[in-house]
Amino acid sequence: MTLKNQITQSILNSESPKTLGIVITDGVGFRNFVLSTFLEEAARSFPKIVIFSGLPYTAFPELDAAKFTIVELPVFTETKKNWFWRKLKEVAHLQKHKTNPGIADNYEMNKAKSWSPHGILVRAVYAVSSVFNSEKNILKYEQFQEQSFANDAVVKQYGQLMQEHQPDLLFFTHQRPPFIATLVFWAKKLKIPTASFIFSWDNLASKGRMAASFDYFLVWSELMKIELLRFYPFTKSEAVSIVGTPQFEPYVLPQFDIPKAEFYETFGLNSKEKILCYSCADATIGPNDPLVIATLAEGIRNGAIKPCQLLVRTSPAEDESRFAETKAKYPEIKWNHPKWELTREGHPEPWSQRVPTLEDLSMLKAILKFCDLNVNMLSTMSLDFMLFEKPVVNTAFGNGNNGLYNDQRFLHYEHYDNVVKSGAVKIAKNQDELFNAVNAYLENPELDLENRKKLIAMQVGKPLEKTTRACVEALKANL
Repeated sequence: MTLKNQITQSILNSESPKTLGIVITDGVGFRNFVLSTFLEEAARSFPKIVIFSGLPYTAFPELDAAKFTIVELPVFTETKKNWFWRKLKEVAHLQKHKTNPGIADNYEMNKAKSWSPHGILVRAVYAVSSVFNSEKNILKYEQFQEQSFANDAVVKQYGQLMQEHQPDLLFFTHQRPPFIATLVFWAKKLKIPTASFIFSWDNLASKGRMAASFDYFLVWSELMKIELLRFYPFTKSEAVSIVGTPQFEPYVLPQFDIPKAEFYETFGLNSKEKILCYSCADATIGPNDPLVIATLAEGIRNGAIKPCQLLVRTSPAEDESRFAETKAKYPEIKWNHPKWELTREGHPEPWSQRVPTLEDLSMLKAILKFCDLNVNMLSTMSLDFMLFEKPVVNTAFGNGNNGLYNDQRFLHYEHYDNVVKSGAVKIAKNQDELFNAVNAYLENPELDLENRKKLIAMQVGKPLEKTTRACVEALKANL
């Protein structure tokens, strides 16, 4: 090719329409990137958008087919060989960074408890990773993992789909689901650059290895960027963009507003009394939820807590069955069970197939806006309430000695240690501390407000109104 032809081709390539591929893995990714304005913003910058979806096609009925192509991904089932190399990669990462309290805790929890065939494999993973856990070793395990699933029939289908739709950039809305390693594998083969959004504030400093190696990253804040560069040292600083997080954007969008009177009527609340909201974790990490709810209800009944009414929002990851006894004993409690719809039956991870409704996001916004105080077990929901300048009490009733689920250990996790040090919340380790903290905030909701604002500024790096635009600009810059 002559120099003139090379220059002409270069100009044509630079001006050719770009296709953005977006990987939506689950219901939370759907909430963050479909129910926000992200797709609307992306459609202004990319003439073609292909959504590679871990959810069924029917989860996207509102999207304009002229702008968006939905590709429903067949379900990939991991084999024992795939699992072994993935687990070795993950545990080696934990081993390498286990001076970090959250990662050390994760490392201990994943150890084998039995001598079953699976337990023996886990022990082998721990034995190998205790010696070979450098970043180069971890990347080598990733190569072996890719080799182990390269000939899988479903993975080959993924390759066919990628070649058919030819995205110029493949954007992952979550960095952890194991199956996305298969898509990154094909992106590498087809020389398609990849970018990933870091899903949650605790993922880097307490979780295991990402599912794969990405070329670019979108993070919440400067704090998260520092964490990413520390835990993934081969990452270049210029490959990381600070964009905030779209999960909070509905809080500034008028279409999610509910009138105050409608909110009170929905739950039968008394407009003359303050509202205390307890937001639950799921049963795996919130087994103390029923105890804390009962403690609050008793405190309100007997006057140990200043006059108020209790509204409980359960986790969208489960139904309300574990609270049946609490409901029967305390009929005065008001309950909000998130309306997330199951989009597919028979999936190996059914929780991933639940998507939030617009109605539920609107009700969540109303809860944050109209409740006076939040209590939760060290949850991200603390940030949600702080965005509305509401005071927050975090409970940690369990320790290693009292027979309860030991949630006090989370106080030492790096992401939560930042909260402890910030003074943005009050922490209650027992009933008396809970009552004192709740009463202090009911009496003076401005207490610790400046600390809450500083924590939000540290954790959420962009104004909510600018988050999805920042995401799109970051993706454009990486093409």
